[in-house]
Amino acid sequence: MIDCARSSRKRSLCCVHVNPDMPLPISVRALGSGDAPLMRSLLSTFGEAFRDLDTYTAAQPGTEYLERLLGGDTFIAIAAVEEDRVVGGVAAYVLPKFEQERSEIYIYDLAVAETHRKQGVATAMIRELQRIGRLRGAYVIFVQADHGDEPAIALYTKLGAREDVMHFDIAVATSTQP
Repeated sequence: MIDCARSSRKRSLCCVHVNPDMPLPISVRALGSGDAPLMRSLLSTFGEAFRDLDTYTAAQPGTEYLERLLGGDTFIAIAAVEEDRVVGGVAAYVLPKFEQERSEIYIYDLAVAETHRKQGVATAMIRELQRIGRLRGAYVIFVQADHGDEPAIALYTKLGAREDVMHFDIAVATSTQP
């Protein structure tokens, strides 16, 4: 069951009752300016979930950078919070298109703490991203899943249409390249 209300800061606040046996509800909301401390907690949650704490916590950006990022219109962060603990999150980018006046949203990272998986948290965060996408005029949300990541593949299959594509990482030019 999802019970949503609007906050005074024009962000959504959804209480997701993901499991009646859990003592506390989980709130799902988009982060904005003023939420740098919560974003830092979200970064730690990503690091723990992906077993890559160093990438997400060793060289975090400064508070001013995070505030600009969270207050801008090309980045969306969504946190799932139980009491004062971040138990899940989404980091997504809004990509303005050139061929039409519209945008796409790319889910860059999505993670749920191991203790809170299979309880509807990821689905609730994606539903919130869908709502935000509609408000921002996006026409699609897309995400990549690694081969073998069956939980992610099952989640995304439940929510969308699968496209089989190839992904390539291309290094930026070095100082010796023209």
